[in-house]
Amino acid sequence: MAVTDTPPPGARNATPPAGAARPSGQEGGAPGSEQKLWIERIPAGWWALAIVLLFMPAVANNFWLFQVFGWTFILGMIALSLMFLAGYGGMVSLIQMSVAAMGGYMVAILGPSGVETISLGLPWWLNIPLAILIAAVFATLVGALAVRTEGIYTIMITLAIASAFFYFTRQNYGIFNGYTGFNLVVPPMLFGVDWRQPVAFYYLSLGLAVLCYAAVVYVSRTPFGLALQGVRDNPRRMAALGFNVTAHRIAAYTFAGAIAAIGGILLVWQNSQIAPGTAGLPAVFDILVIAVVGGLRRPSGAFIGALIYVLLRTFSPDVLTAFELSNERFKLLIGLGFLVVVFFSPDGMLGLYDRWKANRGRRDPLTGKERE
Repeated sequence: MAVTDTPPPGARNATPPAGAARPSGQEGGAPGSEQKLWIERIPAGWWALAIVLLFMPAVANNFWLFQVFGWTFILGMIALSLMFLAGYGGMVSLIQMSVAAMGGYMVAILGPSGVETISLGLPWWLNIPLAILIAAVFATLVGALAVRTEGIYTIMITLAIASAFFYFTRQNYGIFNGYTGFNLVVPPMLFGVDWRQPVAFYYLSLGLAVLCYAAVVYVSRTPFGLALQGVRDNPRRMAALGFNVTAHRIAAYTFAGAIAAIGGILLVWQNSQIAPGTAGLPAVFDILVIAVVGGLRRPSGAFIGALIYVLLRTFSPDVLTAFELSNERFKLLIGLGFLVVVFFSPDGMLGLYDRWKANRGRRDPLTGKERE
């Protein structure tokens, strides 16, 4: 439910005027379309994508399943948390990778790892929920500071906290084991399955990515999500209507922090270790690049941007080697790709797709010329 102070009388029964724009994230349709089952409203393209992803292990090798797609789903979840804040809440945060690292560190500290002098060795059904909870609380505290500012000031506050978190984990040996970090952090054996094997990890990361995506879509259409979008568009008007603007923004940080924590735990399980570099400033900016390249307007943009980033990050060293250039310059290719996408479409790849679709709709299918 939306967090309000004192809603005005009759607010619950109020209906928007005819022709009023719907908040982003709320699907429109013809009269009677609400009577359709939710499964009938899923486009055919999504069903095709689901079939491809489900049967991917039948055609892809372990490298693609574990390294490419597994990493894509993980980074996509972390970028999805940023998309929720920026796209639905209008708050660009650079703390999401730090929140993800906090979740990963907590799994290593609370559960078993190779550093037995620090790790507590709690069972999975206790250390995983606690790790997500602690990371969400961390995000909430950051949000309580950041939401009292706007624009560039919010970015700078979250960047400063992300930088401080990196140096704290690097210099603290009693809790975070300093520069070395933790190793041998692996997923628990459940149902007799080793979830770090390529096929099992692929389905694990895919399933959690789908759940996080569905959670963001669902929350964006709840009263809380619609109110958050109203706060994004006109916070003064929402405050005048009785909504607690600050509470909505902080709650958005909490929800986004839980999603980022899930991605951070998977990232630790994939690498079997975590170190301060996981939350370093390059990783912090990479999440922003992923979200912007994919598109901040819709949740699918986070995963599109993650796939593009992972492909560039994985195969750009081979391209550079072919041209007898240093592998250290792979960031140059990523940066150039980012500039090209943003130059042609500030809305990322989703913006390019929308423009292509709009231009295609204006052309006559027989002549190929634009309709008047």
